[in-house]
Amino acid sequence: MGKGKGKTRSSDSMEISDEAVLVDCSRLKSAVWKDFDRVKRGDQCVAVCKHCKKKLSGSSTSGTSHLRNHLIRCRRRTNHDVSQMLASKGKKKEGSLGPVSFTFDHDQGKAEIANLVTGKYEQSPVKEGLVSLASANFDYKRSRFDLARMIILHGYPLAMVEHVGFKIFVRKLQPLFELATLDGVVADCKEIYHKEKQKVCEMLDNLPGKISLSVDTWAAKGDAKYLCLTAHSVDESWALKKKILSFIHVDPFQTEDMVSEVIMSRLMEWDIDRKLFSMTCDSCQIHDNIVCKIRERLSQNRFLLCNGQLFEVRCAANLIKVMVEDCLEALSLTICKIRESIRYVRMSQATHEKFNEMVQEVGANSQKSLYLDNPLHWNSTYIMLDVALEYREAFSRLQEHDFAYTMCPSDDDWSRASTITSFLKLFVEVSTVFAGSKHPTANIYFPEVCDIHLQLIDWCQSRDEHISSLSLKMKSKFDDYWKKCSLALAVAAILDPRFKMKLVEYYYPQIYGGDAPDCVDIVSNCMRALYNGHDVYSTLASHSQVGGSDGGNDTRDRLTGFDRFLHETSQSQNVKSDLDKYLEEPLFPRNVDFNILNWWKVHTPRYPVLSMMARNILGIPMSKVSLESVFDTGDIVVDEYRSSLSADTLQALICTQDWMRNGLEDTKASSSSSTLAICYDGN
Repeated sequence: MGKGKGKTRSSDSMEISDEAVLVDCSRLKSAVWKDFDRVKRGDQCVAVCKHCKKKLSGSSTSGTSHLRNHLIRCRRRTNHDVSQMLASKGKKKEGSLGPVSFTFDHDQGKAEIANLVTGKYEQSPVKEGLVSLASANFDYKRSRFDLARMIILHGYPLAMVEHVGFKIFVRKLQPLFELATLDGVVADCKEIYHKEKQKVCEMLDNLPGKISLSVDTWAAKGDAKYLCLTAHSVDESWALKKKILSFIHVDPFQTEDMVSEVIMSRLMEWDIDRKLFSMTCDSCQIHDNIVCKIRERLSQNRFLLCNGQLFEVRCAANLIKVMVEDCLEALSLTICKIRESIRYVRMSQATHEKFNEMVQEVGANSQKSLYLDNPLHWNSTYIMLDVALEYREAFSRLQEHDFAYTMCPSDDDWSRASTITSFLKLFVEVSTVFAGSKHPTANIYFPEVCDIHLQLIDWCQSRDEHISSLSLKMKSKFDDYWKKCSLALAVAAILDPRFKMKLVEYYYPQIYGGDAPDCVDIVSNCMRALYNGHDVYSTLASHSQVGGSDGGNDTRDRLTGFDRFLHETSQSQNVKSDLDKYLEEPLFPRNVDFNILNWWKVHTPRYPVLSMMARNILGIPMSKVSLESVFDTGDIVVDEYRSSLSADTLQALICTQDWMRNGLEDTKASSSSSTLAICYDGN
């Protein structure tokens, strides 16, 4: 050591002679001495670190702060990754807690695992609240709810809190965290669910317009079924919102009346039965009956606006799915032949090379590689067929040269496969529009569905009996859908300022021929009836608020008739309504990035009544299938682990996960820290 550094307490200036004596530290109150040996030589005391053998002052007048600080540095230098809190039992000046390191070796790890398995891992209970950890604060309650939110958000199994590896990880990461039990984390998840549910209730209560409901069927292990009820709306800022409200277990022995009553009870529980505008389900007899019963119940209470003219809606994506099933069933034998042909070609290098020779001989110019489909996703079957058709001559030539290849499709097989693949191509394109739109409002569906309608009319005229029979089968299902949904589709398209009535006037002559004018009038009359219903509703609502503010319920009731009289006389005086002004004005230019909700947000002051109607109709979920599952052939399935949970626990997890993920989507433009803050805030 050089001059000027003689006052340091480091080991560089301290030497312990052979005459030094090891002092018993067991009576010392500070827990820091567990990691130091105290050595005395004469009047001088030295503290020797048990980990790195560094020597520091061990005098009673030096205190223990420098020893604690050394343990922090020593821990970092030796890469000890387990912290231990030192609790002072004596002096108040040593009342803060500080981390200390200790060696974790293989034997110790095995012992800890054994303790965890047998439930003997020692841990002192920690009171809820803040505990000082060095310079930071540890909030045990907050961390407990962070864990529950993590499990909910990512769909982790609740039982992970009892896994040995998880317990060791948490215990070493934060010794102060009291390990959660399965029952404890279930209780935390339910508490989060109830808090988040209150927020959703307030959101629904404050919506300026009506709510549309969609109903999905989920399958579970065995014959278990669940109904997922989702609310769709356009909020005060003209943004589409959807929230899962209930996840209902359906007993296979329940009648349609019982199921409809269960749904009604959930609507009343959320207090939205008075605000319901439409209900979207899949096309099947059971759902038809349930929706009909709910509509009758709501109509009896006069809750439906405009007598529920657009209440019954069927999912457009589901319609395409059932028609695709018809196509795949009709072509099932040919699909099997093509699938096996591709497997045969790819079976060996020699066969593959021989097939490539056939490709060169027939002059197939396709740059695509043979593709084997995934039967769980029908669009992949379309891709397989589309590619295979480009090599049909090569497959036929291979059959002539390879006698082992016996599964080649016939010419009739290829011909029908070509026609049905063209059907599938249209369905893929339309489904992509349904699920891939940035703004999946109800106005985007009318032209796509009309194109399908026109194609079905054309397909039914095929001279191939096999194709015409398939087309008639699909058109029968389409006609049932069109009967229920054509008005809603057309009205939503009219509310698109780029089309208005012109789009209906363009498609209907192609669909209905000479009956088109009458069909256009039906749509026009429906449009006006809906407008008048919203006009009366808005007038009564506004005067109701005025009457309420004056404190005169009798006055408000007496003037209800006057409101209707004023509305009728203003019409007779040729005062133009919002609807008339909107339809008479020029069409808005079409462009790719058009956002209809933004357009109506800007034009609300100009069309106050029509904008209210647009908010309700554009929020109808004409299709309730996401892009991730639009091409799936099976039902939505509850995984095996969650199927074993109780109904109320499963509902809490499904609903809260949806609400949290919606929160993340709403803040995509924000920083990651802000996003996490939203997910984990509120506890």
